[in-house]
Amino acid sequence: MPDSTTPSSSPAPGPLAALSAAGVSIWLDDLSRELLAGGELQRLIANQHVVGVTTNPTIFASALSKGDRYTEQLRYLGGEGASVDDAVFALTTDDVRAGCQAFDAVYQQTGGIDGRVSIEVDPRLSRDTDATIDQARKLWEAVDQPNLMVKIPATREGLAAITAVVARGISVNVTLIFSLDRYRAVMTAYLDGLEQARAAGHDLNSIHSVASFFVSRVDTEVDARLDAIGTPEAEALKGKAAIANARLAHQAYEQLTAGPSWQALAEAGAHAQRPLWASTGVKNPAYPDTTYVSELAIAGTVNTMPGTTLKAFADHGTLRGGTPTAGDYDAAAAYFAELESVGVDFADVTDALEREGLGKFIDSWSELGASVDHEMQAPAAHQPVKGSDAGEGTDLLAIYLNDHLAGASAGLELFRRAGHAQKGRERDAGLSELAEQVEQDRAALTQIMSDLGVSADRSKVALGWLAEKAGRLKTNGHLFSRSPLSDVLELESMILGVQGKAACWRTLRDVARTDDRLDTEHLDTLLGRAEQQTAALERLRIAAADRVFSANQPSS
Repeated sequence: MPDSTTPSSSPAPGPLAALSAAGVSIWLDDLSRELLAGGELQRLIANQHVVGVTTNPTIFASALSKGDRYTEQLRYLGGEGASVDDAVFALTTDDVRAGCQAFDAVYQQTGGIDGRVSIEVDPRLSRDTDATIDQARKLWEAVDQPNLMVKIPATREGLAAITAVVARGISVNVTLIFSLDRYRAVMTAYLDGLEQARAAGHDLNSIHSVASFFVSRVDTEVDARLDAIGTPEAEALKGKAAIANARLAHQAYEQLTAGPSWQALAEAGAHAQRPLWASTGVKNPAYPDTTYVSELAIAGTVNTMPGTTLKAFADHGTLRGGTPTAGDYDAAAAYFAELESVGVDFADVTDALEREGLGKFIDSWSELGASVDHEMQAPAAHQPVKGSDAGEGTDLLAIYLNDHLAGASAGLELFRRAGHAQKGRERDAGLSELAEQVEQDRAALTQIMSDLGVSADRSKVALGWLAEKAGRLKTNGHLFSRSPLSDVLELESMILGVQGKAACWRTLRDVARTDDRLDTEHLDTLLGRAEQQTAALERLRIAAADRVFSANQPSS
């Protein structure tokens, strides 16, 4: 069990110290037993001004891949006949309880403001208010630490759950907030919960909350739509939506906390629901890697960073933000008017991001469950496979990477062909740029293979190229020429290919934990670019489907 006291060494000076001094609470967006038991979390608390931790299903799925610290517990649970859901509940609550204990000194020193550790309800329950309330209560009771926060997604169904859970005296981290309207509804749900908690006799001073407003994913989605529009006016608006959206969120926070409803609760001992900037890792490598920390260095807020962003800010971060002024709020509002004028429906953007965010968390939860199930069913100890030797893992990695190289060769050919077919059309520029990126990604993969001492299997690469050629004979209604369906089918194939590439980068990132020949930050950059490519292709696919199928609708 980690020591609950903060190590005695003094926090290091530098950008993180400046950020903390500016009134920003620095939380880490990561938790694993390796982080806890290896002493790294204590070092971050002691030396890097980290005063809290957030978790989510993706983080727990990743944590299970870090070493074998979960093996013994999972084998025991498997032997006891535990269900997968019960095993996941046990693993996650044990880790979060240990995290709460690691932050106990911070919790005490800050009067409960910081030293917080968050755990999320099962994302599969996000559309079920009653089930969310029930699991939030169970998580609160199982962890049984006062510095816990239960994370509830800000779906429409989640709003009522937030009110009910706060009314029970449970501290809440509301997650997956993208739109200003939903954020205002979240703040109202928290106030309603406080009112009910006060009526029920709860001590309001013991209840804390943060509202996790997501940042970088907004730029990823908006930029993809601006790329699809392709005009100079659209190009000029790229990379600005996330910060503008966050600043308007802070304006909404200021407006609510200045109102009479909040003031009455504050006088009764209530704590404000602090804005928390989430998803602050930069997805687009063209943008500075500390942008979403530097620009949102606003006193009284929380910034939860993945490890790579924390490291980057510690190295070269600067404070360019500060509390927004009335001029900043006006400029942000004007930006969204311009965004609408070029044809981007921001309400549709935020709706899509909520669906996508929930989908990713549900996928990660399923991945976590599958890993847990596999480990629970495994023999009591790892036994070598008959006939295996020390080199088999390397051989399997070589096969795996060559399979992906073959796929990359086929994918590059598909992108080039699609770009050629669109030559001269408005969407040509977008596909041509994506084809260049795909070629760069293929080159990155071959370099990684070289770094790992893996030779390219040229025959397999050639087969992948030929398979793509044969794939032209798909049933699109035309045997050799292009049909109206060709654009849609090609874009669907490209999306699947990019998603497969992203899976490869994730796998290599896991391998990098034990193989220092792999550069984790480079893999994160490649993964971020793959996510951008998927978003851009999805916009093109939607536009192509609209062209094809709306044209075939019967006239009224």
